[in-house]
Amino acid sequence: MKGFRPVSVRSPLAFTAALLVCTVLVSCQSQPPPVHRFPGYPVGFHERGVASWYGPGFHGNKTANGEQYDMHKLTAAHRTLPLGSIAVVRSVSTGRQVTVRINDRGPFAKGRVLDLSLAGAEAIGMTGNGTDQIELQVIGYQARPEGMGVLRIQVGAFADPLNARGLFEQVGAQYPGGRVVQVELPEGRRYRVQVGQFLTEADAQTASSRLDAQHHIQSFVVRDDN
Repeated sequence: MKGFRPVSVRSPLAFTAALLVCTVLVSCQSQPPPVHRFPGYPVGFHERGVASWYGPGFHGNKTANGEQYDMHKLTAAHRTLPLGSIAVVRSVSTGRQVTVRINDRGPFAKGRVLDLSLAGAEAIGMTGNGTDQIELQVIGYQARPEGMGVLRIQVGAFADPLNARGLFEQVGAQYPGGRVVQVELPEGRRYRVQVGQFLTEADAQTASSRLDAQHHIQSFVVRDDN
């Protein structure tokens, strides 16, 4: 090997030093490459709360990541977890669990943390009650080229676009970068009012609590689809 200088084995000290160097080199070469996780992504994220499920009324609709919603696949909707998240969901009442992929946004109801597909709900035995107390833990992530998207605060949703615009003008000035999003739902067209742009959930949750106190609303944090 070019540049290699043999060490005489007649010196015990030199032999020991050479053996140590070789051991370190071999050890370093055999180590696996470092794992680089998506910046800021909460693998290991844990959450507990109420889950619901959505099925026939949404079957075939476009999900937030562009897929066609299939209620017979193990997927779920979450308001802030990056699309492509893989999560284990355990029912507190039945003890059953299921692994799902986050491919949609929701639930858009205060006090709920997750919307399971019909298949996911059946797997943990919650279709009869419609809702259940669950524990969720993120175990992986299938990265998307678009990234995770920024966080916003949803302050309201309306059937009348004038009402949506009115609230946006009232609240939006306080947190720039907001928008009114038009969505098509089984119950009809809705206009969601979202304000601000945040990089961390802590900042977004703080702002959400402040808005609730100032304007007597029930807001919650959502993440952009891209």
